[in-house]
Amino acid sequence: MAIQIVMDRTGDSRHVFDYQNTEELIKAEQRFHELTNAGFTAAVRTASGQATQIRSFDPNAEETLFFPRLVGG
Repeated sequence: MAIQIVMDRTGDSRHVFDYQNTEELIKAEQRFHELTNAGFTAAVRTASGQATQIRSFDPNAEETLFFPRLVGG
């Protein structure tokens, strides 16, 4: 099982999917593209716990984090 965590101003939402289930994998990839096209930054955790930015969907990532674009002012 894998998880996509989407951060926003209200907290986060979590989307769990089985990367061996084709239908769930397609939905997860669609979500990845929708979020990154909307300006979210995607990152995966490394073995040391650090977040590393990714620019394409990784079906083998156990945890993908999505951070919204920061707005200054």
